[in-house]
Amino acid sequence: MTLEDFTEFTDDEGDGGGDAAGSAADRDAADDSGVPEAGDGDRGEPGGAASRDGGRAVSPGDGGDGTGAPPDDAAADGFAAYDVEPAGEDTGLGVVSVSQGLRVAEEDDETTLRAFVTAGNREAVRLGKYLLVPYPDGERLFCRITGLEYAQEFRSDDATEIHARRQMRRDDFAERDYKFMAELEPMSVVYGEGDGMKRRMTDRVPKPGAVVEEASDDAEIKTGLKIPEDGVFLGHLSVGGEKVRTAAEPPTVDYRVTDDYTDGDPLAFRHTLVAGGTGSGKTHASKNVLRQYLDSDRTYPTGDGRESRMAVVQFDPQDEYAQMHDDNPDLDADFARRLDREGIAHGGHDDTVALVPRVANAAYPGEGHRAERVEFTIPFSLARDMPWLVAGSGLNDNQYPALLTLLNRFFGDYGDSGTYSQFLSYLDDPALKAELDESGRVHEATFDAVKRRVRAVPGGVFDQDAKPITELDHTLVRPGGLSVIPTYHLPTSRQKEIVVLAVAGLLVDDKLSNDPDSDRIEETPLLIGMDEAHNFLADADNVQARKVVQTFTEAAKQGRKERLGLFLITQDPQDVAESVFKQVNTKIVLNLGDEDAISSVNIPSNLAGKVPYMEKGQMVVYSPDNSEPVELIGLSKCVTRHGE
Repeated sequence: MTLEDFTEFTDDEGDGGGDAAGSAADRDAADDSGVPEAGDGDRGEPGGAASRDGGRAVSPGDGGDGTGAPPDDAAADGFAAYDVEPAGEDTGLGVVSVSQGLRVAEEDDETTLRAFVTAGNREAVRLGKYLLVPYPDGERLFCRITGLEYAQEFRSDDATEIHARRQMRRDDFAERDYKFMAELEPMSVVYGEGDGMKRRMTDRVPKPGAVVEEASDDAEIKTGLKIPEDGVFLGHLSVGGEKVRTAAEPPTVDYRVTDDYTDGDPLAFRHTLVAGGTGSGKTHASKNVLRQYLDSDRTYPTGDGRESRMAVVQFDPQDEYAQMHDDNPDLDADFARRLDREGIAHGGHDDTVALVPRVANAAYPGEGHRAERVEFTIPFSLARDMPWLVAGSGLNDNQYPALLTLLNRFFGDYGDSGTYSQFLSYLDDPALKAELDESGRVHEATFDAVKRRVRAVPGGVFDQDAKPITELDHTLVRPGGLSVIPTYHLPTSRQKEIVVLAVAGLLVDDKLSNDPDSDRIEETPLLIGMDEAHNFLADADNVQARKVVQTFTEAAKQGRKERLGLFLITQDPQDVAESVFKQVNTKIVLNLGDEDAISSVNIPSNLAGKVPYMEKGQMVVYSPDNSEPVELIGLSKCVTRHGE
């Protein structure tokens, strides 16, 4: 090989006047390593400092005349430059992939629907996000993400020492080295536009390569999830604790429960359960929902053809619900305007009355609200129709009929004016005991057992110095009115139980009776709210519990026909009697940490797994007759006063 003229190669460009050809040792080392040295023109590498052209050294870009100008025919001497930017703009998150199958089937576990998500969209993708896949004719497949995974883009093993150490030295992650796949669950096919938009079950498969887009239209999302446009507001649709955003104004998607007979029975009369642990926000959420039912614009048809507002009777163990009379001082004007734009009722409810049970040696402070207060007492006469009020938890199936015999005989002698104190004296009569034993109607041992149980009822509950609740039916039930029954001030749990069951039983009996004592109760649409419902509607193996559960089960079954709704609030849903629980159509589940509690509410597994991690105000709504199961975020502020 002949050396060329290197006169133009100066010391400034070299290594201080060393051998221009380089040492033989250096060349041998380069050859042995298989890696050419930078500027090795002999190897013709495009990255060299010079390349051979016609037997002389040419600098990169040299046109051959030593001036550095490009040659006339660039294609003959170098690489042509091309515009690699794609035409147009990307739309959507990715495309439907067939790499692992593309199948829609009647059985969920036989469906295979996956989308490739492009690198720039991957950070925005979350489990549960709602997506749309268009069909060629304009219909859209509404679906949600149920799984996310990275897959290898190339046939290479990334579980190696070299790959691991290379990644450990890098500050970034090469997204393009991997495929990002989203597994999709088809939920419905959406078709039509605007007010004419409809949904049907998934009955067709999308085309391979169809663009997958995030659902961002309020109407499409509501149609895809079967969410009613109108009804009682519960919260805003969310995914993973973040509100779903749309291009509309407001950008959030409101979730409502149907409340119109034109769409079927109002779900208020098919009963609601609010379940959440301490600090989950269940009272805050319950107040917001109850306030919607009390809105002046919300009416229901009655049996005689009139329209009537709902009456709400709320049992309150913590003295919190009478605060609904007052405005929330933290609800500012901007927040109020937002609520007005979305048609959400807010502000204190003026027609709120605290009906306070009067019990001996117990005073009701009522310092947390400005609602009107009316005292009442439980007349013993209610035990005539509700003998379980004085049965206690110890009576068995043989003793309970004996109690009925004694009560019937007592009221036959004393009439409805008979008091609890008189009944105790009545049972002390030895002649009565002997007569019933000799006649074979009540054995003397059974008589004594009943007497002990009746005397175990806490004193001071019945027949106190206040107006009987039976004479306050027009105060208790008022169209558009909220009646709160506080029990926080009552000394014992047994007293609380008697008060709650007596008033609730009075309401239920008049609602279900063909010959009600109160026409006001019978004719008014009624919602009975019961906080700590597990304390009153528990499934237990005693006569009293079975009779109570039987009464409220019947109320739940007949609720739609009689315009009676139950609104049950509890932190222990697993303790609510199953016969009552299974009549509940709408379940609002906030944070629950107990596995048994989560299992008992019987919500879909994909949502049940989120329940223990929910922040305050987050909730799952499972209402099969209203919508698909969804995750919501409630209002950050209570629409009425709440808290200290």
